[in-house]
Amino acid sequence: MHIHHVAIWTNDLEKEKEFYLKYFDCHANEKYTNPLTHFSSYFLSFSSGAKIELMTKDGITPTGEGKIDGFAHLAIDAGSRQSVEEITDLLEKDGIRIAGRPRLTGDGYYESTVLDPEGNMIEIISVKS
Repeated sequence: MHIHHVAIWTNDLEKEKEFYLKYFDCHANEKYTNPLTHFSSYFLSFSSGAKIELMTKDGITPTGEGKIDGFAHLAIDAGSRQSVEEITDLLEKDGIRIAGRPRLTGDGYYESTVLDPEGNMIEIISVKS
């Protein structure tokens, strides 16, 4: 078994999609829209086969940054420590909020943490030494 995809609600579907496409080397399918339910989504696909589904629907309200139940973070493997640093530097240069600078964690990952445009935490990691 494996995880097929993770779904994230968003208020700004296009902004979230562009963020993930620009920084995380994935591609998007065509936008799906259900006019009856006012639901729209994109699937973002990574070369590993993993996917993120970005979803929006009329009436979705933001939960705020301090939310502690439910979704905690999304970890994206950048492939190397150098890639973690390069992506983090690019994100910072582009004004994206950096929640944690690149570092070696107690569980053995080399990682930084950033917040996507809607405040979802993303760990950019390398599992390689």
